[in-house]
Amino acid sequence: MALTIEQIADKVTALKHRNFNRDAAMQDILAVRKGEISGIAPDMFPEGMPKPMVANFVDVAARDMAEVLAPLPSFNCSTSNVNSERAKKFADKRTMIANNYIQTSKFQSQMYTGADWYLTYAFLPIVVEPDFENQMPRIRIENPLGSYPEFDKYGRLVSFTKRYIKTVRELIVDFPEYEVQILGGYGREDHDLNSQMELVRYEDKDQVILYLPDRGNFVLTYAPNPIGKMMTVVARRPGIDPDEPRGQFDDVLWVQIARARFAYLAMDAAEKSVMAPLALPNDVQEFAFGPDAILRSANPQSIRRVGLDISPAAFTEQAALQNEMRLGSRYPEGRSGVIDASVITGQGIQALLGGFDTQIKAGQQILSEAFEDVISLCFHMDEALFPATKTMRGIYNGAPYELTYTPYTDIKGDYTVQVRYGLMSGLDPSRALIFSLQALQADLISRDFVMRELPWSMNVVAEQERIDIEKMRNALTSSLMAISQAIPAMATQGADPSELVMKIADVIDMRRGGVAVEDAVKKVFAPPPPPPPSPVETPPAQGPTPEQSMSPLGEATTGAPVPPQPEAVAQAQPPMDIGTMLAQLGG
Repeated sequence: MALTIEQIADKVTALKHRNFNRDAAMQDILAVRKGEISGIAPDMFPEGMPKPMVANFVDVAARDMAEVLAPLPSFNCSTSNVNSERAKKFADKRTMIANNYIQTSKFQSQMYTGADWYLTYAFLPIVVEPDFENQMPRIRIENPLGSYPEFDKYGRLVSFTKRYIKTVRELIVDFPEYEVQILGGYGREDHDLNSQMELVRYEDKDQVILYLPDRGNFVLTYAPNPIGKMMTVVARRPGIDPDEPRGQFDDVLWVQIARARFAYLAMDAAEKSVMAPLALPNDVQEFAFGPDAILRSANPQSIRRVGLDISPAAFTEQAALQNEMRLGSRYPEGRSGVIDASVITGQGIQALLGGFDTQIKAGQQILSEAFEDVISLCFHMDEALFPATKTMRGIYNGAPYELTYTPYTDIKGDYTVQVRYGLMSGLDPSRALIFSLQALQADLISRDFVMRELPWSMNVVAEQERIDIEKMRNALTSSLMAISQAIPAMATQGADPSELVMKIADVIDMRRGGVAVEDAVKKVFAPPPPPPPSPVETPPAQGPTPEQSMSPLGEATTGAPVPPQPEAVAQAQPPMDIGTMLAQLGG
């Protein structure tokens, strides 16, 4: 049963109160990522220092990890009947349809931001929306900031709420038909159009609503859910408390602030040491300032600036804070190219990066499950809302393609898809390649499985066909080379190889002209046509007509003609001349 707007508003208010601490933590991490540390702890920084003097470690580490996690896996639709070519082609067509959803939505470009949000805010909402202009579903990544997903006890998403902060001017432009309600009954001249207002989007399996809480929960748009299920998928980072997700860098924010504070104190100490007062002996009565100044004294060795001693513990503490940053964020020092060792092997580097790899592998596992649900929603929406036949164009496996499909017959209620990061997940490329080749050589896996596990999209059926064609072309080329090697032997035995040489030369000329090797060989080495059969002259029949053929008793009968007897055929042939007879006698 669909909720009323009052019930929805009460639920959203309860979600906001429940996630108050989470929202505050997300605002803090956003401020640190933007370099606005002074806004979190204003008492720790002077007024003339609005930005920190140290590198934004949190932002650098988050971007690096996001760029590693962002590349998309392979999307493949498989079939249970692996021996049926028809089933394979059906699955391959759905694979191309799924990859078209990814390409049209520019999902790969979105994932560089989405992976950053996933690591920073500990969850990532992905929305599937109907694109009525292009007659297809479209994938969009939503900002987790201000988002409130609601799950049941099985971890299934039951509702999704998103708060947007818009200016009054933007709302009027987006919803001009509700200008009076947005302005609250006032005119434009009586309202600040740049003031901000909260806009809430609520979605569940029954409905999708946009409303304004500041205007008495005024509903801007309402639409029933077109597919009867949630059109949003949320990928959640594993944590000890699923009700309050914690990002990758929540525990190191204050360490970053302490590093910035120490950097300011070190700068202040350096400035005070440079600007320290002069200590002069008693005999100096007059002195000058500036470069090349002359000071007259009987004890020049006593002229100096007052020393400012800085404890070495301060520098030790700075190094300790740096180590705490790396430990708390699980970001190894080797990622920045700094390895604290004079001699280290590749195995040692791999050990240093082990913690980083496990984080990436865990993120890939969570995201792959979310991507399977996203593509399943796309299939469902395409079949339910856009049943007409359509043509899609794009680039698949490095080559442009054009495919015409009908969702009802080409999807046919099969919304399953396999999303895999491949055998290279968690492994460096060298080890992944060796592992896959060894497993293939030991007959542990099939070549089709290895191709589907590669970390890029591939039309496996078409690629296998290309591989088979290449192998057969190589075999045909090798056969031609073997034939050409037989030419000297033919010449030695007295045979005439000129015809074979000309045929091979013709194949080379046709290949130079762009003809495929199989077409050239088929044309050049085609067998000669059989000679036409020589006609046999049959003399005109002597005897009764077909209508009055003779019976064995010599009586004339009417009806079907009687086939001639062998003796009659021999008598009907013309006699041989004397030359022919003599030639036969002479052998």
